[in-house]
Amino acid sequence: MEAESEPYVRLASLRQLHQVMADMNTARSLADTLQTVANGVVTALGYELACVNLVRPDGDLVVAALSGNPAAEALITGRVGSRESWERRLAMGETWGDLIFIPHTEGWILDDDDVPQWYTDGPAPRFEDEWHPSDRLFAPMYTPAAPGGNGTCGELIGVLSVDRPRNGRRPGAWGREALQMYAFQAAIAISNARLRANMQRALVRLEREQQALRASEESFRQAFEYAPSGMAIAEMGGDQHGRILRTNDALCRLLGRPASAMRRYSFSDLVHPEDIGTLLRTSAEGGRAELRLGRRDGTYLWVSLRNSVVADAADGPRFLLTHVEDIEDRKRRELQLAHRASHDSLTGLPNSAELRSRLSSRLCKRPQSTHPAAVDAMDAQGHPAFDTNGHGFDFRTDGAESFDEAYDHHVHTVAPEDGARDDGTKGLAVLFCDLDGFKSINDRFGHNAGDAVLIEVARRLTRGVRDGDTVARLGGDEFVILADGLGSADAQDLAVRLRNEIIQPIRAEGRAVRVGASFGIGWAHCGMTADEVLKSADERMYVEKRSRPKQHRRAG
Repeated sequence: MEAESEPYVRLASLRQLHQVMADMNTARSLADTLQTVANGVVTALGYELACVNLVRPDGDLVVAALSGNPAAEALITGRVGSRESWERRLAMGETWGDLIFIPHTEGWILDDDDVPQWYTDGPAPRFEDEWHPSDRLFAPMYTPAAPGGNGTCGELIGVLSVDRPRNGRRPGAWGREALQMYAFQAAIAISNARLRANMQRALVRLEREQQALRASEESFRQAFEYAPSGMAIAEMGGDQHGRILRTNDALCRLLGRPASAMRRYSFSDLVHPEDIGTLLRTSAEGGRAELRLGRRDGTYLWVSLRNSVVADAADGPRFLLTHVEDIEDRKRRELQLAHRASHDSLTGLPNSAELRSRLSSRLCKRPQSTHPAAVDAMDAQGHPAFDTNGHGFDFRTDGAESFDEAYDHHVHTVAPEDGARDDGTKGLAVLFCDLDGFKSINDRFGHNAGDAVLIEVARRLTRGVRDGDTVARLGGDEFVILADGLGSADAQDLAVRLRNEIIQPIRAEGRAVRVGASFGIGWAHCGMTADEVLKSADERMYVEKRSRPKQHRRAG
């Protein structure tokens, strides 16, 4: 390239530079492109030595091409320099636009780093702008910035390092700009070459996969189509992740859907809404899960899904091979076992453990605060007091929490005042029921008669409460009713109605028998435990039982 002191650049030099850039963009492969970039620096920009350092996937830079010195090319091509060392170089020296120039007076500290280098000998400079053999000049190459981006350049893909200008002088303004523009065009050419290489590899992988699929299609089809359990192939990854590509007859029969209809769905379209999370975790990288799939008639079927990732050996497209097994009977048995664990085997009512679980779920612990305002905000029963809008009083001072914050998202359970029937407060009533005269039925007529009585009492109690209320058998002849949203008068009325239902004659072992019932009404509120609530209702039941004459405790 002509010296910068000339008042103009010869047309022949521009033609040469244009030809080099055209060659970069028409090279047949990435390796050819890299070598063309290095050669162009020597033939068109007037440097005796040029090296292309390419960023590898791990971030380090490898010497991918070198031009101008066969000995240097044989010595350092293919060697790697760490990203850390390169970032150190690009952060020091003088900045010439996008170029980095490190003069020999500073570059000596880089002699022992791990960046591959070629040392040249020569006399010391005689003039101020004369090139020294130890001077270094780098042109970073960046991918073009994305449209609308904030920066002028994108990701670093490599660094051009040049050495020994033919005129023996440091490049002037024109030479610097020419090298900078050349590095920009080289980055575009390398990016395009990489893209073409990736596309070619993808085409090769696709062809290899198609050949392998064609070779094994018949054997796979036989195993797939005639499998005794459901089988499906679904896409993996991308916008169509989970879309069903193929199903066998067994899966179509299982879900009551034809194969043509199945191809319109993905598994996420068929799965029960509550099982979507389970499906997504299973289909991400394969695995096993139990979930519900929708049938054509609108019902759901419990199935076991086993997903296997099918991938080409050369990292080609991936698919999910899904095995679907009907586990409806097993799930039904499991649900029955779970029901038995939480329900009384005789009456079918929730048992003691289930009762305590439901009660505990409604109660939160009393806040452990000794702040005077917190104490003032508790009512006589020890639960949080509320203002006329139903909000907990705020007792924060110096950052203390309010009741609303202490019980975030919890609807507090409160209790009506003792003895007040019409104060308007609604709460969770706990009715403790103990049968009167039940032991004599067991003693006189046997346990079968006693069991029949318990079953009928359970039926009458269940019939006498609202949907959503809980009737549980605590044990023996004791029952508990949880009824939310009642006032004091409502709870008393409910107890009277239930007692009147219970005292009606009951057919047991071919004879009519009668039992009475004593009810104690307790109230659940936050700050109590489930056992404390039940104990309170039990104690009130005994008070009520003792307050009535023995002959009035049952109706005959």
